[in-house]
Amino acid sequence: MFAKIKKNGFQVLALHHAEAILKHDMKAAVGELEAALSRIAIPVAELVHGGGGEGELTQRLRRVLSDEYGWRKHKFEIRKIIDGKEKESIYHEIDHVKEFSGGVFALEIEWNNKDPFYDRDLENFKRLHADGAISVGAIITRGSSLQEGMRELITDFALKEGIGGMGDLARFYTPTRRQEELIAKAVESKGSFAAGWAHVFVADKFGEATTHWRKLEDRVRRGVGNPCPLLLIGIPRSVVIV
Repeated sequence: MFAKIKKNGFQVLALHHAEAILKHDMKAAVGELEAALSRIAIPVAELVHGGGGEGELTQRLRRVLSDEYGWRKHKFEIRKIIDGKEKESIYHEIDHVKEFSGGVFALEIEWNNKDPFYDRDLENFKRLHADGAISVGAIITRGSSLQEGMRELITDFALKEGIGGMGDLARFYTPTRRQEELIAKAVESKGSFAAGWAHVFVADKFGEATTHWRKLEDRVRRGVGNPCPLLLIGIPRSVVIV
């Protein structure tokens, strides 16, 4: 399952019988997801230019899933009715949902949000699965190789683009006063502007408190989202175009 993207470095983890469900009941879902993910390519400059959780990569992937494959945003409404009277109404909005012959697949993309978003996603999947609304819940996020290689990618980008001082950053973004102070200290300790800037930039934008594979894996290993069948996919460094 997902042999093509695994060969390209994607991390794939299936939990709580998700693999059996996907292999036997939802093969079409696997095919569509793999086709969409196989097209991912991130120009390294996009890592510098892009925004937060809704960066250009996220937008492209959302369009492919929604427009080409019909994985669209859906709001689930769960009502509790006792003796004909509504006592409770709960809503769960999921960014990408599609119904297949073998069940309903729910998917979230967490490219670069704050990591507590994982708790929200996993708890939503857990509740929706318990209520029989979904069969599998999935999260796509930054993989380990990309997270761990981010500083090297940004350093190499700085060297290639001739970024040798604060003034050169204006082509890409404007650092705050706090960031300028941190960059100046890092440049001194790292020995070059490229390495110092990359160190601060990655810590600010793609730091430990953002959504990446280790943070997600830590949560599911602790049982967050259990017992919903889960599929986790990590985007690798190999998709970055340098």
